[in-house]
Amino acid sequence: MSETTARRGRSLAGKVALVTGSAKRLGRAVALRLAEEGADLVIHHGTSHAEAQDTVAEIKKMGRRAAAFAADLQKVSEIGGLFEEALEEFGRLDILVNSAANFLPASIVSTSEEIWDAALDINLKAGFFCAQAAAPLLRRTKGTIVNFADAGGLLGWPGFIPHSISKAGVVMLTKVLAKALAPDVRVNAIAPGTITMPGDPPEWEADFVKLAPLRRTGAPSDIADAVSYLVHAEFITGHTLVLDGGRSLGPVNEEFR
Repeated sequence: MSETTARRGRSLAGKVALVTGSAKRLGRAVALRLAEEGADLVIHHGTSHAEAQDTVAEIKKMGRRAAAFAADLQKVSEIGGLFEEALEEFGRLDILVNSAANFLPASIVSTSEEIWDAALDINLKAGFFCAQAAAPLLRRTKGTIVNFADAGGLLGWPGFIPHSISKAGVVMLTKVLAKALAPDVRVNAIAPGTITMPGDPPEWEADFVKLAPLRRTGAPSDIADAVSYLVHAEFITGHTLVLDGGRSLGPVNEEFR
């Protein structure tokens, strides 16, 4: 456990977390943070086998248990198999983070049935069926779910229509799951925006900075901080925490400063 975690008194020792899409990028950052706080980790991946094994190895270096399992989240049968494997390996589940997602550009002209289905299946349908599979396990442990929405689900991006709709659905999914699983299981979401990561094209950051009143982009650590907060916030459920540097406030107009 890190010194920061110890100072905050936030220990997840003895807890088990399953993070979908956690072989790389934001899902990986969240998985590593939960491991730092003491949790054992189920690392889910689709085809990123090597990256998943690297994440498992890094978690084990912290003294935590970790295992990686592959599943196609577009198939409900494979979602069920993922949770069966996790239960067999760890014997319990305390935290589910639905972070697996795709980000498919598609306008009113270019949206095809294939793109529509891919966006809705991974970003929305998978989150529901993961929650459905996890619910009996989380009820036993008084656990929690954190879903990943994003700014597109709040603002609506015409160049990413199915994506925006799917993420708006995640916000509503979070509300209905919070009601359906209360009082045993808390369900919340985060809505990231203006986040850049190592390896992203530099022009992305330049564009994002113009859109956010804070005049900077977020980092993976900001996302991990938010997930950690919601995992520990025992009097919050059904809430979507927006992490966008103020982007959803609209453009900054210097004239009115």
